[in-house]
Amino acid sequence: MKKFIEEFKKFIARGNVIDLAVGLIMGSAFTSIVSALVDQILMPLIGAVIGGIDLSRLHITIPWSLTDEPPVIYYGAFIQAIINFVIIALCVFLIVQAMNKLMKKTPPAPAAPTKDQELLTEIRDLLKAQNEASKKEENKK
Repeated sequence: MKKFIEEFKKFIARGNVIDLAVGLIMGSAFTSIVSALVDQILMPLIGAVIGGIDLSRLHITIPWSLTDEPPVIYYGAFIQAIINFVIIALCVFLIVQAMNKLMKKTPPAPAAPTKDQELLTEIRDLLKAQNEASKKEENKK
Protein backbone atom coordinates (compact mmCIF):
# COMPACT_ATOMS: atom_id res chain seq x y z
CA MET A 1 0.00 0.00 0.00
CA LYS A 2 2.89 2.35 0.81
CA LYS A 3 4.38 1.81 -2.66
CA PHE A 4 1.01 2.60 -4.23
CA ILE A 5 0.78 5.87 -2.27
CA GLU A 6 4.32 6.85 -3.27
CA GLU A 7 3.58 6.18 -6.95
CA PHE A 8 0.37 8.17 -6.67
CA LYS A 9 2.25 11.12 -5.13
CA LYS A 10 4.76 11.03 -8.00
CA PHE A 11 1.92 10.90 -10.51
CA ILE A 12 0.11 13.87 -8.98
CA ALA A 13 3.29 15.91 -8.62
CA ARG A 14 4.11 15.59 -12.31
CA GLY A 15 3.70 18.83 -14.24
CA ASN A 16 1.53 17.26 -16.92
CA VAL A 17 -1.23 16.38 -14.48
CA ILE A 18 -1.33 19.88 -13.06
CA ASP A 19 -1.28 21.39 -16.56
CA LEU A 20 -4.14 19.11 -17.52
CA ALA A 21 -6.15 20.14 -14.47
CA VAL A 22 -5.60 23.83 -15.20
CA GLY A 23 -6.58 23.27 -18.83
CA LEU A 24 -9.75 21.48 -17.80
CA ILE A 25 -10.77 24.26 -15.43
CA MET A 26 -10.03 26.94 -18.03
CA GLY A 27 -11.88 24.94 -20.67
CA SER A 28 -14.95 24.70 -18.46
CA ALA A 29 -14.91 28.44 -17.83
CA PHE A 30 -14.39 29.13 -21.52
CA THR A 31 -17.29 26.83 -22.43
CA SER A 32 -19.65 28.81 -20.21
CA ILE A 33 -18.50 32.05 -21.87
CA VAL A 34 -19.05 30.64 -25.35
CA SER A 35 -22.42 29.22 -24.34
CA ALA A 36 -23.49 32.64 -23.10
CA LEU A 37 -22.24 34.22 -26.33
CA VAL A 38 -24.19 31.77 -28.45
CA ASP A 39 -27.36 31.68 -26.31
CA GLN A 40 -27.62 35.38 -25.52
CA ILE A 41 -26.09 37.10 -28.56
CA LEU A 42 -25.70 34.93 -31.65
CA MET A 43 -28.90 32.88 -31.53
CA PRO A 44 -31.19 35.92 -31.09
CA LEU A 45 -29.41 37.57 -34.03
CA ILE A 46 -29.76 34.44 -36.15
CA GLY A 47 -33.40 34.18 -35.10
CA ALA A 48 -34.01 37.80 -36.09
CA VAL A 49 -32.40 37.25 -39.49
CA ILE A 50 -34.56 34.19 -40.22
CA GLY A 51 -37.81 35.83 -39.17
CA GLY A 52 -37.88 36.29 -35.41
CA ILE A 53 -37.71 32.60 -34.58
CA ASP A 54 -36.23 31.54 -31.24
CA LEU A 55 -34.04 28.65 -32.40
CA SER A 56 -33.64 27.23 -28.92
CA ARG A 57 -37.36 26.50 -28.80
CA LEU A 58 -37.61 24.78 -32.16
CA HIS A 59 -38.96 21.34 -31.55
CA ILE A 60 -40.87 18.42 -32.96
CA THR A 61 -43.64 16.82 -30.95
CA ILE A 62 -44.05 13.13 -31.56
CA PRO A 63 -47.79 12.46 -31.67
CA TRP A 64 -47.71 8.76 -30.83
CA SER A 65 -46.89 8.12 -27.25
CA LEU A 66 -47.76 5.64 -24.54
CA THR A 67 -47.87 8.39 -21.94
CA ASP A 68 -50.21 11.32 -21.50
CA GLU A 69 -47.55 13.79 -22.44
CA PRO A 70 -46.08 13.29 -25.94
CA PRO A 71 -42.29 13.33 -26.25
CA VAL A 72 -40.71 16.51 -27.60
CA ILE A 73 -37.45 16.69 -29.54
CA TYR A 74 -35.81 20.11 -29.17
CA TYR A 75 -33.64 20.24 -32.27
CA GLY A 76 -33.07 23.98 -31.81
CA ALA A 77 -31.07 23.28 -28.66
CA PHE A 78 -29.05 20.79 -30.70
CA ILE A 79 -28.34 23.50 -33.30
CA GLN A 80 -27.13 25.77 -30.49
CA ALA A 81 -24.85 23.01 -29.20
CA ILE A 82 -23.36 22.61 -32.67
CA ILE A 83 -22.72 26.36 -32.91
CA ASN A 84 -21.11 26.26 -29.43
CA PHE A 85 -18.86 23.43 -30.54
CA VAL A 86 -17.81 25.17 -33.74
CA ILE A 87 -16.95 28.40 -31.90
CA ILE A 88 -15.01 26.55 -29.20
CA ALA A 89 -13.18 24.48 -31.82
CA LEU A 90 -12.30 27.65 -33.74
CA CYS A 91 -11.00 29.35 -30.59
CA VAL A 92 -8.92 26.33 -29.60
CA PHE A 93 -7.54 26.15 -33.15
CA LEU A 94 -6.55 29.82 -33.02
CA ILE A 95 -4.93 29.39 -29.60
CA VAL A 96 -2.95 26.36 -30.81
CA GLN A 97 -1.85 28.27 -33.91
CA ALA A 98 -0.70 31.21 -31.75
CA MET A 99 1.15 28.88 -29.39
CA ASN A 100 2.85 27.15 -32.32
CA LYS A 101 4.06 30.52 -33.61
CA LEU A 102 5.34 31.45 -30.16
CA MET A 103 7.01 28.09 -29.66
CA LYS A 104 8.90 28.18 -32.96
CA LYS A 105 12.48 28.46 -31.99
CA THR A 106 14.12 31.40 -33.62
CA PRO A 107 17.76 30.77 -34.28
CA PRO A 108 19.87 32.61 -31.75
CA ALA A 109 21.86 35.55 -33.01
CA PRO A 110 25.45 34.63 -33.69
CA ALA A 111 27.62 35.36 -30.71
CA ALA A 112 30.05 38.25 -31.00
CA PRO A 113 33.57 37.06 -31.59
CA THR A 114 35.80 36.90 -28.55
CA LYS A 115 38.90 39.03 -28.23
CA ASP A 116 41.05 36.03 -29.17
CA GLN A 117 38.99 35.41 -32.28
CA GLU A 118 39.29 39.06 -33.30
CA LEU A 119 43.08 38.93 -32.92
CA LEU A 120 43.30 35.69 -34.90
CA THR A 121 41.16 37.24 -37.64
CA GLU A 122 43.48 40.26 -37.81
CA ILE A 123 46.55 38.00 -37.99
CA ARG A 124 44.93 35.94 -40.75
CA ASP A 125 44.10 39.06 -42.74
CA LEU A 126 47.65 40.42 -42.33
CA LEU A 127 49.20 37.10 -43.46
CA LYS A 128 46.84 36.99 -46.42
CA ALA A 129 47.79 40.54 -47.40
CA GLN A 130 51.50 39.72 -47.08
CA ASN A 131 51.10 36.62 -49.28
CA GLU A 132 49.27 38.62 -51.94
CA ALA A 133 51.93 41.34 -51.85
CA SER A 134 54.75 38.80 -52.20
CA LYS A 135 52.96 37.12 -55.12
CA LYS A 136 52.64 40.48 -56.90
CA GLU A 137 56.36 41.16 -56.44
CA GLU A 138 57.22 37.72 -57.88
CA ASN A 139 54.97 38.31 -60.86
CA LYS A 140 56.72 41.63 -61.56
CA LYS A 141 60.10 39.87 -61.74
